[in-house]
Amino acid sequence: MEKIGVLGAGSWGTALSIVLADNGHEVRLWGHREQLIKEINETRKNEKYLPGVELPESITGYTHLEETLSDVKTIVLAIPTKALREVLKQVSNIVKEPVTIVHVSKGIEPDTLLRISEIIEQEMSDDKLKDVVVLSGPSHAEEVSLRQITTVTSSSKNMDAAKYVQDLFMNQNFRVYTNPDIIGVEIGGALKNIIALCAGITDGLGYGDNAKAALMTRGLAEIARLGSKMGGNPLTFSGLTGIGDLIVTCTSVHSRNWRAGNLLGKGQNLDEVLNNMGMVVEGVRTTKAAYQLAEKYDVQMPITEALYNVLFNGKKAKEVVDSLMARVKTHEMEDLVNIMENRVN
Repeated sequence: MEKIGVLGAGSWGTALSIVLADNGHEVRLWGHREQLIKEINETRKNEKYLPGVELPESITGYTHLEETLSDVKTIVLAIPTKALREVLKQVSNIVKEPVTIVHVSKGIEPDTLLRISEIIEQEMSDDKLKDVVVLSGPSHAEEVSLRQITTVTSSSKNMDAAKYVQDLFMNQNFRVYTNPDIIGVEIGGALKNIIALCAGITDGLGYGDNAKAALMTRGLAEIARLGSKMGGNPLTFSGLTGIGDLIVTCTSVHSRNWRAGNLLGKGQNLDEVLNNMGMVVEGVRTTKAAYQLAEKYDVQMPITEALYNVLFNGKKAKEVVDSLMARVKTHEMEDLVNIMENRVN
């Protein structure tokens, strides 16, 4: 049994705490809302984020980071990307020995264009950071908390660290694979939220399954195009953190990115959508970052560009969908050929 600090008492942090508790670990779940943490400790519930789910006794809620991280060697980061730097600065000041940080958020920081593992390495002192591991895949917190079958991927520059995290989390309901391609895993997990927003838009506009299938397929081509240019392995995008995560996020009512896109498609503006959601929609922030990355790497990403125009330039959703359908004809396999040629060269 290990003491593990889980930072972020939202749906995902709480669900992963359940997995770790089921595996016999002592879980310290940190959140900044005192009432929420009090509810977790007194009622064994987190009704705001996981209604009806009973939490194991080995999960204890904390509001003070110092107490949460005392004698902890492994930290799970389950907080929105916009809050990462602030929390990491505090973590770096608090911990006394090098820690392994497992991040489970999916996003890219706009302007700096850094992946989350790069932000962690930048904010944590060298003498306070042992390893960074990414845990990602098609995994809705609502289903994980109910112990429904889920598969994810553990990835790190250090494969021993990836295997260590695999052992921490893996059980009969929560299967964990390993993958050395940390770039591909992070890019796939982040960019699928963009396509999920678009899938919600097409549903909100009343388009059918044919349109969604086309969007997901061409969206995966965009993800692989950019991810490969950034150094990811093209095969990663055909795995759990590529097509697997794309499928579940574009088709499930649990997906907050799909729900946000659906509201956009039905005519709400971005501010109205975000107010109605009440939770962070990572795809909005990631769209800006991906648009900037496409310019930086000179990669064509028409779906991402279309969504960027809807979110930040006030374009109507139906207009950008129609413009995508009117694009110049091309060969379906052109992306794959270009990716493979670049890998060879």
